[in-house]
Amino acid sequence: MEALTPSMTPAHDTHDLHATTLRRGTLSAGFITLLVISAASPLSVVAGGFPIGMLMGNGAGTPVLVLVALGLLLMFAAGYTAMATCVTSAGGFYAMVARGLGGRAGGAAAMVAVFGYVTLQFGLYGLLGAVTAETLQAQFALHVPWWACSFAAMLSVGCFGYRQIDFSARVLAVFVVVEYLVVLALDVLILAKGGASGIDLHSFSPQAFTSGNPFVGLLFCFAAFIGFEATTIYSEEAKDPKRSIPVATYAALLLVGAFYSFSLWCLVLGAGSDRVVATIAALADPTNLLYLLSDTYGGPGLTVLLRLMFIASIYAGLIAFHNSTARYFYAMGREGLMPARLGWTHARHRSPHVASVLQTVLCVVAVGLFALFGADPVLTQFAWLSNLATLCLLLLMIGTAVAVVRFFAADAHGHGRMRTHVMPVLSCLGLLLVLGLAVANFHVLTGASRAISLALVATVPIAALAGWLSAARLARRDPVRFAGLGQDRS
Repeated sequence: MEALTPSMTPAHDTHDLHATTLRRGTLSAGFITLLVISAASPLSVVAGGFPIGMLMGNGAGTPVLVLVALGLLLMFAAGYTAMATCVTSAGGFYAMVARGLGGRAGGAAAMVAVFGYVTLQFGLYGLLGAVTAETLQAQFALHVPWWACSFAAMLSVGCFGYRQIDFSARVLAVFVVVEYLVVLALDVLILAKGGASGIDLHSFSPQAFTSGNPFVGLLFCFAAFIGFEATTIYSEEAKDPKRSIPVATYAALLLVGAFYSFSLWCLVLGAGSDRVVATIAALADPTNLLYLLSDTYGGPGLTVLLRLMFIASIYAGLIAFHNSTARYFYAMGREGLMPARLGWTHARHRSPHVASVLQTVLCVVAVGLFALFGADPVLTQFAWLSNLATLCLLLLMIGTAVAVVRFFAADAHGHGRMRTHVMPVLSCLGLLLVLGLAVANFHVLTGASRAISLALVATVPIAALAGWLSAARLARRDPVRFAGLGQDRS
């Protein structure tokens, strides 16, 4: 039986109709903030991504690069949140692009979003499996294949995605609070003991900022914020979307940005401002920097706790991204860009359960293939796919910034020109620069050959083309439904 189109769906559900609405009035601004902070996986970024970023970028100057990335994202958020007060849809970027640039562009954005979030999950499962297997071996002398850990995580993440969203939010709240407290405890210990050679502000000096390769470092900093943009995806389930989404967006950006910059400064002090790059380079695995400093300043007990919270941070990110991706699939199924079944919601949980099951299956297949071919779960699976997801996000943000300007061109809806035009244009120019740097340095970021890097980059426009063609088919088949793409669902 086919799902009903939104215009045909009655206000209440009956036994012979499939539900197509999400659970309304469920999430407060605080819960939405926790969901998107979890997607950013702050501890996994501080422990895993930033040591490599400092090594390949500008070393001790990385805390300033975090603030530069934060400033650019805050400019983007000005127009993004303004449009969020006018567009309430689980489609997120897709809905905004569709409203500002038309249905075909919206279809392209939807497919790029799904592709980016799904590939990021593939990569994170590789990282989670590898880190969990390493911890089990180091702490308990248990040899478990990385892919077995990944599959176990998939099963539980899929269960969270199948249930009510507030259930996931409560679980994530615990993870987020604990991981912040553990890292901040290490930060305080480093400051209390004066670091390796005293407290200094060298990280914030012009010399540190311009040292090494700040452009590559900036790319790592930007990638660290992936997940903040997911606030609008939960707008249909928010208690007060017109207020909750802007508040959650700014809160997530400022909390994550401040945490990154402060914690990185403390790590630099812990290793020594003049020795941090050499210290990281001397490690067999750069991601062990956090554990080295933890052993030095907090002892082995804190290190074990950090290892466990590193795993929990990645796991929390997977739950958050699973929920985000399910809502993109749901929005595309509901509006005719993908099979209608994806637009069904669970009769009791009001969750996009069909979309949730689909992406769990996709993750099983993808991770299974990587394991079958013996690919390295971190250096190949995670490095390639997480950077590919970053390209997708950059492209989506650029498209959304342009859509904001077009959307408010005829009617500012009470917002000032600075928020609806100036900030979106400036952020678009900055994001275009970052995208260019990312494409030019993609082989550096992934560690892959130039040929493989080019092939990976090419998948992004292919995904966009697939989405464009899907929307074009809908326009020919059902013009009325096509005209409603991205419409407000409040």
